[in-house]
Amino acid sequence: MAKFSYTAQDSKGHNYKSVIESENKEKALAYLQAKGTLIIDIVPFQKKSLFAFLPKFSGGTGQVKIKGHVMAFFAEQLSTLIAGGVPLVRAITLLGEYSTDKNLGPVLISIARDVAGGNSLHGALEKFPKVFDHTWLSMVQAGEVGGHLAEALLQIAKYVKSTEMLKSKIITAISYPAILFLMSIGVLIYFVVGIVPTFASIFQDFDMELPAITKLVLLVSLTIRHHLFLVIFGIIAAVVAFYLMVSTPMGKKRWHTFHLKMPIFGGFISNIYYEKILSNMATLLNSGVSIINVLNVMEEAFAGNVIIQSAVTAAKRDVSTGKSLSEAFRKTGKFPGLMTEMMLMGEESGRLPHIMETLSKFYSEQINQFIARFSALIDPILIVGIGAIIGVVVLSIFMPIFKMSQIGMGG
Repeated sequence: MAKFSYTAQDSKGHNYKSVIESENKEKALAYLQAKGTLIIDIVPFQKKSLFAFLPKFSGGTGQVKIKGHVMAFFAEQLSTLIAGGVPLVRAITLLGEYSTDKNLGPVLISIARDVAGGNSLHGALEKFPKVFDHTWLSMVQAGEVGGHLAEALLQIAKYVKSTEMLKSKIITAISYPAILFLMSIGVLIYFVVGIVPTFASIFQDFDMELPAITKLVLLVSLTIRHHLFLVIFGIIAAVVAFYLMVSTPMGKKRWHTFHLKMPIFGGFISNIYYEKILSNMATLLNSGVSIINVLNVMEEAFAGNVIIQSAVTAAKRDVSTGKSLSEAFRKTGKFPGLMTEMMLMGEESGRLPHIMETLSKFYSEQINQFIARFSALIDPILIVGIGAIIGVVVLSIFMPIFKMSQIGMGG
């Protein structure tokens, strides 16, 4: 594949330069014109030596994931520098040289070199797919074409911050219950494996008939102590079987459907998807991204759930044939009526991004309320549940002891 540098004109009549890879000049020109790009000039790409002083980046392929708060801070800093009149290449270079993140710094230096060589910013970001997702690329491209890159970067920072805040709330909500659960399971295993066998030998010496619950506890203890390898093998086999099942198209579809319909958590997970769709679309539309490109981004963003992704794909197909966004989403049957009706109101009033942003806040509040209720209820539920299990184990041990004491007293 060869590289070609081209000069094009945006919708406002401003010229800009970028780089494209193609087999030849004719195919490159045809591809750009098919996208509706007004080409002024296209020539074979030649790397400039003017910015040869920029350090080279030799260690990355864009496969290193960088924390969200670091990316949000970078977007804010770059927006501030650009708004302050600092040239783009110089701004990226400065942020790369003084970045406190060991992974982001080299990436930014590489991007600065690429932009200095004539590539567009979004074209340079495309080389680091693990760092800059489709939302980043679409918003940066829209900012470059529309001449409002600084504002687009602020929108990106806002989007990343809101996403990280939601992740933080979910992690905080499940961290303490998870630690409590693991500690309780550890205590239970120690009791069953370390203490129960001592009483088992005593019961065996007395040759007495044991209650069914005691027999069950002793069987579990014996299995774990003497067949630990088989237990571990069984767990690993179950995990592998599950992984193979969800790796198939049908298995993945069933598993992702279960996500959305599972008791208690199904509505919570669905609300997360709805909030993400609405907030992302509002952010992209506010940045000037076309509706089809917005849906392209959404299609990639929801690869983690094939049910939602298929619905977005179907909606994109209908929108491309002339249907309205609200009609296309309603037709999928995967989105709530409130969401599609609000979209319709936004389309009729010409305030679709604003309506989407308002509705995303509604679903965000629903998510926050669920997390608050979950945090308040899960601790006592876990304590009572684990306590009940331990109580059953203790009772299974003491029931024969009481029986033995009664026999002794009777004798």
